[in-house]
Amino acid sequence: MATIALVDDDKNILESVTMLLEQEGYHVRAYSDGAAALGALTATPPDLAILDIKMPRMDGLELLRRLRQHADLPVIFLTSKDEEIDELMGLNAGADDYIRKPFSQRLLLERVKAVLRRNETHKTPPAPGDVKKEALVRGKLALDPQRHECTWDGKPVRLTVTEFLILQCLAQRPGFVKSRDNLMDAAYDDQVYVDDRTIDSHIKRLRRKFKQADDNFDAIETLYGVGYRYREA
Repeated sequence: MATIALVDDDKNILESVTMLLEQEGYHVRAYSDGAAALGALTATPPDLAILDIKMPRMDGLELLRRLRQHADLPVIFLTSKDEEIDELMGLNAGADDYIRKPFSQRLLLERVKAVLRRNETHKTPPAPGDVKKEALVRGKLALDPQRHECTWDGKPVRLTVTEFLILQCLAQRPGFVKSRDNLMDAAYDDQVYVDDRTIDSHIKRLRRKFKQADDNFDAIETLYGVGYRYREA
């Protein structure tokens, strides 16, 4: 089973969630703050990290930023109750999902399973006889699902699994509009609900990453009230 890192300064959450995940067969590595977790998770990245945003010494946002310098592991953020700014900050930082506190154990398990399943499906090579996931080239963009590699004009662009799947959905049919529902279906499990703001945040982060490779990047267009489309130059 997968290894999951749980980082939270709330002792009750650490104990209860660790017990819950271990009962499901996961191996859990628990840490009480970001600073304590950083070295261990950098040396041996888990299959999934569940991070609280607000922690002493090093918060979840800073921890994610540092972890992503070494690996593109999937991340679920735990956010404060009724504080939407936490969700937006987490998504803009590149989290794959978020859960508001207090949360039900059933919801947490569903989200964990969905993120792990999506990540595994994306990165597992096809079995003999399966249809090969062909590399996709659209102008300066090149996507290789087999290797989870993305380049723009030959320059590598590091994407999370969620970002990769959203971009792949857009680039498959340049010029065609994809609604937010279309992008949700492409990037998330059917059992997981995400709202429009989640997709918008992922699009903003995609644009920001590509602009680091090319200041003139404008291939992802917004059609207000409709959705997004990829424009092949």
